[in-house]
Amino acid sequence: MSTDIDYYELLEVERTADEKVLKTAYRRLAMQYHPDRNPGDSEAEARFKAINEAYDCLKDPQKRAAYDRFGHAAFQQGGSGGYGGGPGADFGDLGDIFETIFGSSFGGGARQRPRRGADLRYDLQVTLEEAFHGKDTEIEVEVSVSCEPCDGTGAEPGTGRRTCNLCGGRGKVRAQQGLFVIERPCPTCHGSGQVIESPCKHCRGEGRTDRLQRLEVAVPPGVDNGTRIRLSGRGEAGPNGAPPGDLYIFVHVARHPVFEREGTTLFTRMPISFTTAALGGCVSIPGLDGENHSIDIPAGIQSGKQLRKRGAGMPVLQGRGRGDLVVEVQVETPTRLSVRQKELLREFQETETGEECPESAGFFDRLKNAWNDLTE
Repeated sequence: MSTDIDYYELLEVERTADEKVLKTAYRRLAMQYHPDRNPGDSEAEARFKAINEAYDCLKDPQKRAAYDRFGHAAFQQGGSGGYGGGPGADFGDLGDIFETIFGSSFGGGARQRPRRGADLRYDLQVTLEEAFHGKDTEIEVEVSVSCEPCDGTGAEPGTGRRTCNLCGGRGKVRAQQGLFVIERPCPTCHGSGQVIESPCKHCRGEGRTDRLQRLEVAVPPGVDNGTRIRLSGRGEAGPNGAPPGDLYIFVHVARHPVFEREGTTLFTRMPISFTTAALGGCVSIPGLDGENHSIDIPAGIQSGKQLRKRGAGMPVLQGRGRGDLVVEVQVETPTRLSVRQKELLREFQETETGEECPESAGFFDRLKNAWNDLTE
């Protein structure tokens, strides 16, 4: 197609359009008419070249001023104009289009932004009681913080930065590889486009130093193993004044001698005497909340039976209510009996009919029947 069409019309923008509007329009049209999206379409290919030519001119303030005054005549007869594939093209913006369509492997991104500081991890161990009630504690963490003498800039006070000579302030350099022009971060300024003239002696130009910090941590009630608490902005400071990262507190709950935990449910094993198991009764268990919880023991309970006390477990993390307390009964056989106790047990044994322990009677009946089946 003819390249005498008005550049502003090609990009579908007003003549007063600023740099941002121009770039947005260029990216949209370049993606629309890119040859890879329109295979075999010669008109789309010609349109794509014309769009590159127009943007190559209008994005440059000096070229744009000359074009606004003289039009296409400003670049004829040896002028500096040319379509996007010619010697005067800026492959950086074309690289942006490739990156948008195909990914970052084609290069051509904008200048690297300041990198945010690294996130840090701290492992905090608490007891089950502290996990129940919550606690406020103080921790010590060695982190990289912004250098005070240079205020995080990395430059000696009174000095500053200058434009990188290698990349000219663009933050990236280009290398020809076959048919492609590859752009990479500048190895001198690391993509910032600027270099420090006189590095700070305190931080050696890093803009940050290591320091031991004491931080207050509020552990909420109901935390469990693996609970993560984030302290925003308490991680490592970013290089050259970039924002800091975050500090993550990972909670570990220590093993308790009495209670085990599963979510908000507390488990414990409670031994009872065989007389309590036979006659029933009531047992009081101190809870983590400091209260005594009464557990009713039904008569004739067996070992392994679980009894549940509603609302006596762990609190719900960042919520309302509490879990349950589950007590597993273990009937304990006495090992130290007096003479009188033994006499009473013998009297009981002599009066047994077999109906007192139906499970035992049923087991021996089943065993007897199984033996008879084998011998017949």
